[in-house]
Amino acid sequence: MDDLLREYLPILVFLGVAVGLGLVLILAAVIVAVRHPDAEKTSAYECGFNAFDDARMKFDIRFYLVSILFIIFDLEVAFLFPWAVAFKDVGLLGFWSMMVFLAVLTVGFAYEWKKGALEWE
Repeated sequence: MDDLLREYLPILVFLGVAVGLGLVLILAAVIVAVRHPDAEKTSAYECGFNAFDDARMKFDIRFYLVSILFIIFDLEVAFLFPWAVAFKDVGLLGFWSMMVFLAVLTVGFAYEWKKGALEWE
């Protein structure tokens, strides 16, 4: 039983250090923080401009288009990293399936570019 407890001792020490460090940082932030709010700090600020109208106002469609394009290409990178790490082990099927995936994304990117979705006037 003592051997089992000795094996878990580093984990318990690590958890103790993590909890202790977390508490120290939280207490330091409470003690050191400056508490002089002004109107500028407490004002609502969203989407790159100050709130000036109803929250249900219409936005330009380009905001949504840019966010969707970002998500698409962010997911592309998320799929490329594991593929690149395991590149030696994927074989020809894995290689060509990724090439088809990249070709579809490239065609979509070219289509968006041609339609002018990436232009911001």
